[in-house]
Amino acid sequence: MVIRLTKSEQIYALKKLERGKKLLEIKNLKVYYPIYGGMLKRVTGYIKAVDDVSFDILSGETIGLVGESGCGKTTIANFILGLIPKKEGLMLFHGNPMEDSKKYTKFLRQKIQIVFQDPDASLNPRKKIVDIISEPLICLLGITNKDKLRQIALELLEQVSLKREHLDRYPHEFSGGQKQRIIIARALACLPELIILDEPTSALDVSVQAQILNLLKDLQSTYGYGFLFITHDLSVVNHIADKVAVMYLGKFVELGKTEQIFSNTSHPYTKALLSSHSEIDPYNEELGFVIQGEIPSAMKPPSGCYFNPRCSSETRTSDCEYKKPHMIEIEKDHYIWCINPPLKQKLS
Repeated sequence: MVIRLTKSEQIYALKKLERGKKLLEIKNLKVYYPIYGGMLKRVTGYIKAVDDVSFDILSGETIGLVGESGCGKTTIANFILGLIPKKEGLMLFHGNPMEDSKKYTKFLRQKIQIVFQDPDASLNPRKKIVDIISEPLICLLGITNKDKLRQIALELLEQVSLKREHLDRYPHEFSGGQKQRIIIARALACLPELIILDEPTSALDVSVQAQILNLLKDLQSTYGYGFLFITHDLSVVNHIADKVAVMYLGKFVELGKTEQIFSNTSHPYTKALLSSHSEIDPYNEELGFVIQGEIPSAMKPPSGCYFNPRCSSETRTSDCEYKKPHMIEIEKDHYIWCINPPLKQKLS
């Protein structure tokens, strides 16, 4: 019997992307969650989970998205994946606006993949690894030939340093680090260009974290993937990211290249975050910065600058209590959102 392969099955191969090409653009994104109240459960207000955020990601580039829990990091990821609607804003992929339609949703599910924090919750315990990796090949690429699926699954496992004998095992037979490698292999299966990494190493031991981070860097170096790396661990961001965006209550407060964020920390909130991770530079006295008070409720954020009730910066004035901060470039490609930034750092 002659087995005929489809075009997708014949030409399937991991693609190398041209580095430095703009993959994703987010412009003035706002994602609000409605608050319902009263007997009729009418909308009485909104939680501004993401409020006027803009950034872009290039192929071969990693953007680190950091901030406290609840600041809006995962909401951005969910919007990019088409899982939640926006209130305002624009998303472009390769310069083309992505509309809210089934056509674009299916396109984005192939081009943009995600690796979640918990490897146990991300793998079906009743399926063999070959079937887990084959699922996106079947659903998104239309590859159905079993021999071809098995061949591709093996190639993907080898990309993440696993072996042929792992194909027919179940998830419970693997360690946490091996499970995360399997999830990465599945993410690569449908030939994505952008991969969202939502706390991919936080559930792993430190030694295993380093292995996964090095694997991701190797894959990016080889194939040119763009990464959006979401985490609260600044030491991980310092290791893997090219740029860093710092979020607070749904807004960006600082954005720049990794070396700029860590060596010329400018926003008081970023300074406080770095102070809580003294292992990054324990001898840097400028990072001895402590945040006062508790993080405000996202249901009733402060007026003016959201950070003003907790800010102890020397440049803080009464303007911070009622004026909205605007973006200021303090050096090339390094931005902060602040009412009264340190004048010595501001570009003329």
